[in-house]
Amino acid sequence: MNIISTIFSWLNAQLLKMEWLWKLVEVLVERVFGLSMESKIGGSVHFFIYDVIKIFILLAVLIFMISYIQSYFPPEKTKKTLGKFKGIKGNILGALLGTVTPFCSCSSIPIFIGFTSAGLPLGVTFSFLISSPMVDLASLLLLMSFFKVSTSVTYVVVGLIIAVIGGTIIQKLGMEKYIEGFVWGAQNIDIESGEMTRKDRIDFSIDQVKDIFNKVWIYVLLGVGVGAAIHNWIPQSIIEKILGQNNPFSVLIATFIGIPIYADIFGTIPIAEALVAKGVGIGTVLAFMMGVTTLSLPSLVMLSKVVKPKLLATFIAIVAIGIIIMGYSFNALSFLFM
Repeated sequence: MNIISTIFSWLNAQLLKMEWLWKLVEVLVERVFGLSMESKIGGSVHFFIYDVIKIFILLAVLIFMISYIQSYFPPEKTKKTLGKFKGIKGNILGALLGTVTPFCSCSSIPIFIGFTSAGLPLGVTFSFLISSPMVDLASLLLLMSFFKVSTSVTYVVVGLIIAVIGGTIIQKLGMEKYIEGFVWGAQNIDIESGEMTRKDRIDFSIDQVKDIFNKVWIYVLLGVGVGAAIHNWIPQSIIEKILGQNNPFSVLIATFIGIPIYADIFGTIPIAEALVAKGVGIGTVLAFMMGVTTLSLPSLVMLSKVVKPKLLATFIAIVAIGIIIMGYSFNALSFLFM
């Protein structure tokens, strides 16, 4: 077991955390730029270059791999598969499907419309809508490059639980009447995708990498920039006063601070890393991430065009309550994750 643990730790350090890159950027900052790593400017430059390169490398590799797997499950096949499951099983499958679709919240909404117009149960489609931006396989591996494996896995599991419970509640409430009429009448053509060759799958995966890069690169840069500022320029005392564990409202503040922000999970992780380094509780940090990715204001505006106010309010309330409960639970059990 010790040998396996050592090998896993080495792979995690070199492939996910990229310690070799950290040292390489350190040489660049100190010897090429002539900046001290102990200075605020030197630390910020190192944080920015290292995190940007690491995230972009991991994004390219992970999205390519996931997209290649996804090429075996075209939308038509996915709809037919989901349509076979009802109740809690359907909600679980819808939530799991969200983990293999690396979309932001706004990108998930057109798929939500397609699934709903195809006649899939509303609870299943909402479980997908919650889990898709909140958790996915790429974000799991990216989280593992910053935090402990237990923290990363638990984040994904909790995200799936929120998605399943949220979808189940909405289904039980029978809120189909609060979907805008045009959604039910949307054209839905089921055309079975032809068999893709290996080259087709590779081309598809490369296109997915390019497409997602075009959508998220600016948020990654902004997120890393904010993370560098928090990490090196904002005093720890200020961060702890607002978001520290001594503030009983820290999780609530983090959740609602995240809502107006529009960013992909890939852009929030560098901010989360900096906040943890400043002593912010892990539950507070994860609540911020979930608030940004799942309840961002632009995505809620888009969703308001698809669902009526009562269903929108129910969706926001369920997700927000789930995130807040998760945040306080993680903080209470932080000794297990840090």
